[in-house]
Amino acid sequence: MPLYMDVHELDSPVTAADVAQAHAADLQTQEKYDVSYRRYWVDEDGGRIFCLVEAPSAELAARVHREAHGLEATRIHLVQEGS
Repeated sequence: MPLYMDVHELDSPVTAADVAQAHAADLQTQEKYDVSYRRYWVDEDGGRIFCLVEAPSAELAARVHREAHGLEATRIHLVQEGS
């Protein structure tokens, strides 16, 4: 299945706790769309969030975020995992 890295660039700082709540909502929603949010990273001061997701398409990955919590990615990149 394709692997994507999405990037959220917010207008203000974000807390790791807030992102953890959003990620939990993604996990509750993802199965409906055959999506798997695998990991995420947070730049609290910079207001940036990075999510690694397996999904049939970038649109379905975005749909999970939209439905789960409304926080849409600024960009979604198709990536290949390395070591």
